[in-house]
Amino acid sequence: MMKFRRDAPALLIGAVVVVITVLSVASNRLFSGLTSSIEQSQLELMKSIIEFNLKGAESRALARAEMIADLPNVQRLFAARDRDGLLAETKEMFAIQKEKHGVDQAQFHLPPATSFLRLQDPAKFGDDLSSFRPMVVAVNREQVAKKGFAIARSGPAIFGITPFKDLHGKHIGSFEFGIEFGGVLDGIKSAYGLESAVFLAEAPLREFGQGVSPDVFSDQNRVGKYIRFYSTNTALLQTLIVDKDLGSAAAGAFTREALGSPYGVILVPIRNGAGDTIGIIAVAKDFSSSRSAESRSLVWQILFALFAIVFLAGAILVVIRGKLLRPLGELSARFGTLAGGDRSQATLDGTDLCDELSSLSENYEKMRADGGAK
Repeated sequence: MMKFRRDAPALLIGAVVVVITVLSVASNRLFSGLTSSIEQSQLELMKSIIEFNLKGAESRALARAEMIADLPNVQRLFAARDRDGLLAETKEMFAIQKEKHGVDQAQFHLPPATSFLRLQDPAKFGDDLSSFRPMVVAVNREQVAKKGFAIARSGPAIFGITPFKDLHGKHIGSFEFGIEFGGVLDGIKSAYGLESAVFLAEAPLREFGQGVSPDVFSDQNRVGKYIRFYSTNTALLQTLIVDKDLGSAAAGAFTREALGSPYGVILVPIRNGAGDTIGIIAVAKDFSSSRSAESRSLVWQILFALFAIVFLAGAILVVIRGKLLRPLGELSARFGTLAGGDRSQATLDGTDLCDELSSLSENYEKMRADGGAK
């Protein structure tokens, strides 16, 4: 049998608990979705940053190459095939570019793709680059400047290659500047706080990058079929990126715990002039701030839910027991005494009664008074 004093508050408090719990869960899911959306936006921003900086490096390399190709004295020496004179004319320029702008390669080519002079390695020349430098071949064939990534004998770089003409406008070859990946990635870390690494396919790196230090090919740097050629934070990227990630680089982005913190990671493929993937750049950002905000939100949501449940439960008990059941019980007792013939008990003070109980109290008083008149 239902007892209103016990069951009604329990039912109402139970309903409050259910509603607040449902609202809290929905709010938490909404905030989690918002956090995921923010992190996805961060990943997209990271991709934009790396692509923007890589394209910027390509453009800088090409602009510097075109400046050198427009120098009359350089044009004259290259047209005369004066290797020693060309080296003397450009070696200081190359040293300055290397020190200040991260340029680590500069090379003159004879058509279609024969090395005439490497400023970073003057003793090595005369080798045919056709098999692994498609951009050089294309520049000399089409006589149109190109820019992009490649693995050269001295190592991988971001290249800008320009056709080279003599003083009479005749095409005589090409010239390139190559900007190292390390300087670009260090600049991104300094400007945006992003950690990054460049991974290169080991097979072409071994075959074509004959001037690369053998230390690069250590087991510590090997990640599946890739070699971690450069990293802004070796300890982090070594833990964060595994071979299966590079094997499915098309996925593009993921989040993962590393060194006790959550990170968002994007993978950007590096393709040479022929469109072949020769490596991958991985960029990572610490997502601790967004995850900690989500955790703090969950704690506050739990606290607010508990406060709301306690407050509303107290309000329900005060209203039902204090404002309804207590005066109703007293009125019931008076009606009981009145039914027993005792008319001595006056009605309740109506100032604290709701309209419905005030009407009931007035009816009691009328019954008591009428009974007395008879």
